[in-house]
Amino acid sequence: MSNEHRPQAAGGTGGTVTASKGEKLADWADGRVGLFTLAKANLRKIFPDHWSFMLGEVALYSFVVIILTGVYLTLFFKPSMNEVVYHGTYTPLDGIRMSDAFKSTLDISFDVRGGLLLRQVHHWGALVFVVAMLVHMMRVFFTGAFRKPRELNWLFGAGLLILGMFDGFMGYSLPDDLLSGTGMRFMEGAILSVPIVGTYLVMFIFGGQYPGHIWVPRLFTVHVLLIPGIMAGLLVAHLILVMYHKHTQGIHAGRNNNNVVGLPLLPVYMAKAGGFFFLVSGVLALCAGIAQVNPIWAYGPYRPDEVTTDAQPDWYMGFSEGLIRIMPGWEINLWGHTLVLGVLIPLMVFPLVLIALWGYPFFEAWLTGDKREHHIAERPRNNPTRTAFGAAWISEYVLLLAAGGNDLVATHFHLSLNAITWTCRIGFFVLPVLVFVLTKRFCLGLQRRDKEKVLHGRESGVIMRYPHGEFVEVHEPLSQEDLYFYTAHEQPAPYELPAEVDENGVPRKITWAERIRARLSAAYFSEEGRIRKPTAEEYRQALEAHHGAEMPPAVEEQQVAEGHR
Repeated sequence: MSNEHRPQAAGGTGGTVTASKGEKLADWADGRVGLFTLAKANLRKIFPDHWSFMLGEVALYSFVVIILTGVYLTLFFKPSMNEVVYHGTYTPLDGIRMSDAFKSTLDISFDVRGGLLLRQVHHWGALVFVVAMLVHMMRVFFTGAFRKPRELNWLFGAGLLILGMFDGFMGYSLPDDLLSGTGMRFMEGAILSVPIVGTYLVMFIFGGQYPGHIWVPRLFTVHVLLIPGIMAGLLVAHLILVMYHKHTQGIHAGRNNNNVVGLPLLPVYMAKAGGFFFLVSGVLALCAGIAQVNPIWAYGPYRPDEVTTDAQPDWYMGFSEGLIRIMPGWEINLWGHTLVLGVLIPLMVFPLVLIALWGYPFFEAWLTGDKREHHIAERPRNNPTRTAFGAAWISEYVLLLAAGGNDLVATHFHLSLNAITWTCRIGFFVLPVLVFVLTKRFCLGLQRRDKEKVLHGRESGVIMRYPHGEFVEVHEPLSQEDLYFYTAHEQPAPYELPAEVDENGVPRKITWAERIRARLSAAYFSEEGRIRKPTAEEYRQALEAHHGAEMPPAVEEQQVAEGHR
């Protein structure tokens, strides 16, 4: 009821009960924006549940913590490169000339109540935010949760990760300390290597010759306004699509592409989400309190003629540093101009490392030609080539991270810097191939083990002796639920080229794209690239051979044959 007076409950003293102020406010809001109808339609939605879904929640809650702490820090930070002389609390830097940006960061760290803690929470939040997004995307990748209708959401997630990486880089560059200045010098050199337009871009970004006097204010505007605004929009769109499509659910009896088995958003998920938000916030605060990060006072203010020792970017930008370090310092001269290939080539490879993963869903959709909707997550072993590709990508990323810290690896482990560099150079080409082959073989081995379980059952630990003296272990047949779990996945047939001559005898033109698609599809889905699922006949024969039993009811046979085409 939306009126202010409601009938009293039966058994009362008669008359009316006046609505409370909260009820009046709820009625007023519902009459104008339809909150009750909206909540009734969405707050009881059912979502599948799995522990891996928390990876995305960690990224979301870290982003919220970053926004909250960032708003507080902007109240005290001065994005200016005007030079001042420091006479603050930190006496080792007393009398040192520095920018307003560096001085205000020192004041936040030593003079603002809780400033250092919130600085550290902000920095740790950025680190966890990026790693949670990356791990979350890898979970989506390995389970095939990017397939139709979730391709757009995959792009939103990729956009959030790219923007998060660059916004993090800009964020730790703002204090204008010696470490962040070294990173900006790195970026300036990379931009200068771009032919024709590199010089103009540097003049535009820095307002003149490096380092200039305006790049901190410009970075500040982009860091706190432009990129977070875009990220907020992408995040809202991402969550709306998650609400609409829901999570993919794992293979299990009773689950299919046409139903959802899970828990309601309210009260189950909302209660879990609230508690998990405070847990993530608490862990970030704990990290900030016990693990120091980015102590700018130890580096000092930036000077173009100095470089900090052990200068390393945050981990998510480390692979770009690794690309530069393993690239030989090649240069060529063309028409009176020098091309610094030692920087230009890594700058071109840098986006390719990311695009190789983020463009994969569209490559697989083209390869399979599958236009159906998929709401069931795949087990990584059941798509060996995709899993091997993802593992190879991870190995390449980790190798480049190690290459970006080759000096630290050399000093900490007392190894030759040149030996480490050459190892990373060779590993850049060899390691992904090796990991791809090993991962694919490992997945095929797991598929073979699953097939053995279906045909022969589980090992029971019970030893039986035959009359002729042979000892054998008794195997327990799998339950119908387990049979479905091991055999319900699909095994697409490879794409086949059309006949060279059509039904009228006219030669058909086959494009090079079709030929490439056929070859790649054969590599993905041929019999050599997977272990064929057991058929119902194979299952019947195995039962009779091992257990001397009759074939189970037809419903169990149907579970075995499910998806076998």
